[in-house]
Amino acid sequence: MNIFLWILQGLLGAMFIMAGIMKSTQPKEKLAKMTWTARYSPGMIKFIGGSELLAGLGLILPWATGVAIILTPVAAGALALIMILAALDHLKNDEKKEVMVNVIIFVLAVIVAFGRF
Repeated sequence: MNIFLWILQGLLGAMFIMAGIMKSTQPKEKLAKMTWTARYSPGMIKFIGGSELLAGLGLILPWATGVAIILTPVAAGALALIMILAALDHLKNDEKKEVMVNVIIFVLAVIVAFGRF
């Protein structure tokens, strides 16, 4: 079970670290391929990116270092919450394809959260 959780943590962590870096460093115009960015200010997009970056690091670093390991399931829970909010935003704006991605990531984050608590 530990290996399975590490694989999930690594995949989710890497995905959110990359997404967080992209959203927090790129100008809004370069992120226009993601339709949801048109609805938010550049500051909010950077905040979302920073949150994803920190949560991605939180999935990996605490458990890997053995320091404050409670932060790993907390980070997984925070990512699950972010996915709920993202899914609600996509549903509100009739973007049903994007919701499925949010649901899958939500399930994986919940598995990590429960597995590490």
